[in-house]
Amino acid sequence: MAMDDKLILEEVADNIRIERLRRRLSQEKLAEMVDISTKYLNMIENRKANPTIVIVIKICQALDIELNTIWSK
Repeated sequence: MAMDDKLILEEVADNIRIERLRRRLSQEKLAEMVDISTKYLNMIENRKANPTIVIVIKICQALDIELNTIWSK
């Protein structure tokens, strides 16, 4: 993975976690809302998975945030 790719993944992962915690949602609850496994959401938040744009948008919708909230470049 290129360095720029890694930085994007880190920012998105960190901001998903921040927004989830801000809303006091468990990983289990958010994963259920997005229709993904808790394990996959955990991997996303821990920078071990590179989610598709569709999954990222579904996460944003579930958190009721704009895409630029988690990646603003």
